[in-house]
Amino acid sequence: MLRSLLLLLALGSSLSVFAARPNVIVILADDLGWSDTSLYGTTTYYQTPNVERLAKRGMTFTRAYSASPLCSPTRSALLTGLSPARTGITVPNCHEPRVVLQATTGKKAPPDQKAIMPDPVTRLKTEYRTLAETLKDAGYATAHFGKWHLGPEPYSPLQQGFDFDLPHHPGPGPAGSFVAPWKFADFKEKSPGEHIEDRMAAEAVTWMEKQKEKPFYLNYWMFSVHAPFDAKKANIETHRGRIDPKDAQRSPTYAAMIQSMDDAIGTLLDGLDRLKLADNTIIIFTADNGGNMYNEVDGTTPTSNRPLRGGKATLFEGGTRVPCVIVWPGIAAPGSRSDAIIQSEDFYPTLIAGVGVQPSGDSERSAKASTPTQRFDGHSILPALKGDALAGKAVFQYFPHNPGVPDWLPPAVSVHRDDWKLIRIFHGGEKGAHRHLLFNLRGDLGEKNNLAAQKPELVAELDALLEGFLTDTKAVVPVPNPAFDPAKYRPELEGKSQPKGKAKAPAKSAAKGKDDGDPALQGWKARDCQAAVKDGILRLTNIGSACFLGFSAGKHSGPTTAKFRIKAQAGSSHFDWLPGGVGSKEQRIDFTLKGGDWEEISVELPAEGPLGIVRLYLPMQEPPVEIDWIELTSKNSSKPTRTAF
Repeated sequence: MLRSLLLLLALGSSLSVFAARPNVIVILADDLGWSDTSLYGTTTYYQTPNVERLAKRGMTFTRAYSASPLCSPTRSALLTGLSPARTGITVPNCHEPRVVLQATTGKKAPPDQKAIMPDPVTRLKTEYRTLAETLKDAGYATAHFGKWHLGPEPYSPLQQGFDFDLPHHPGPGPAGSFVAPWKFADFKEKSPGEHIEDRMAAEAVTWMEKQKEKPFYLNYWMFSVHAPFDAKKANIETHRGRIDPKDAQRSPTYAAMIQSMDDAIGTLLDGLDRLKLADNTIIIFTADNGGNMYNEVDGTTPTSNRPLRGGKATLFEGGTRVPCVIVWPGIAAPGSRSDAIIQSEDFYPTLIAGVGVQPSGDSERSAKASTPTQRFDGHSILPALKGDALAGKAVFQYFPHNPGVPDWLPPAVSVHRDDWKLIRIFHGGEKGAHRHLLFNLRGDLGEKNNLAAQKPELVAELDALLEGFLTDTKAVVPVPNPAFDPAKYRPELEGKSQPKGKAKAPAKSAAKGKDDGDPALQGWKARDCQAAVKDGILRLTNIGSACFLGFSAGKHSGPTTAKFRIKAQAGSSHFDWLPGGVGSKEQRIDFTLKGGDWEEISVELPAEGPLGIVRLYLPMQEPPVEIDWIELTSKNSSKPTRTAF
């Protein structure tokens, strides 16, 4: 009897602790730039009244940084509190078929590059202890809504500490489009024209309403405002009438996408208010990287990050400085602002410290783990939330890649401390030495004046911080390129905007890619991408998770050799053929791209009868894919079919 009474008392005490702990909501926007909201006085075109509602309830951070200028690395950092330098997830390639769990030193680079980029990881290992797992062990209900992009099963949210996941989609963007009909495997629209953010926000509120017995942790990782660029037609037309042609922000489609993003935040806030949960709910709102400055929509770039330099996929401020609001009742003063330097890795240690949950186990669990100390690369920012300074705090971004977007840099790593920012370009100097860019952001927010030559002592001091960071995280770093040819080196092109292909327009026909009747494609049809031929090269942009080139190969029969010359990033993909045409069972052969330069691929298709329709699938990537020619040669046909674009 006494034992039962003690058990009931213990259970009651445990439930009271659960009830006292605040709920946690993390809203992560995708590709939302620092100047894409009305928080900082940098836009008159975009309207975000619900983001402003958030700001009135909490603290706005003016110097918040993403862990990376690209999405998947930042997502991994937020969930683990670990830098991408430590996890090895440094590019958004987690939708690729191949599973890579350990970063390795790269093997080669083109002769015009001084450094060889490392080969990155393609999945968030389940051995890392996530924020969801820690809060779940502390009695929280957990759910993930929206974009994931850290790996399909067995690396999905359901294996990373979340009880519930919707729409359980591993890709880098919404399946097909933002506006229904969608193409998610097991998630359908309720009505024609339904917007994915409207639906996700409503589903999230429904889930919150069911959590009555214990606190909850809700991830709402938006698909907005990532490509494909489409939105509700009525909203597009509204913003079309507000364009100032002199303003660098002038895409009505993008403005409409931001409107839907903001509406979703309003739905969450309305739900919290209706359920009387607002006073006991922490909300973090931020973005995974800066705004997109390399695609084109409505005849312009999707957005402008001015006054910041650069954008998504660069280490300049436009690539990593992001909007951030933290609502924390009883901790952060409503309507307050902070210029403290914070970063994605800080949220995990901050949240568990603030809600009274002890970290348990190693950051990377193993059979040998014996210490209860969990390490983080981030730090608690509770002092900043209470109004104090974080003087001397340093944050790091590791991006050992050069995707060739406007304002691009060779493989690099950066550190921010107080007003100073140092970028180290790996082996970018003379005779394999590193090269440095030093900026004082207080007086040079646009990063126009490199002060490295004037302040060598400060460069050495900050570079020592970078070296310590790389050593501590055991980062796999770029190495000098032995094939480097000074005659092919073009330093004047560094940072210069390079022309990119046009993005998909919001019209339904454009979502399918180039017009099927365009003679430039010579019978090939593009799907889930945008295709254009120029100077004899087929260029594919806005590449989705189901991008392919299809061709009616009825005259080909029997074993066939498919050859093509391509320039793309490294990755795995496949050729398939439909012997009986559309609706027939596909036959498939995989192939691998080495990436980085032009390469000729040959794939043997062991067909036993007519090929019917052949489809060349292409790995999703941010930069364009270029194809010179495609050739089909079959045993039973009289001559090859060669398409030279």
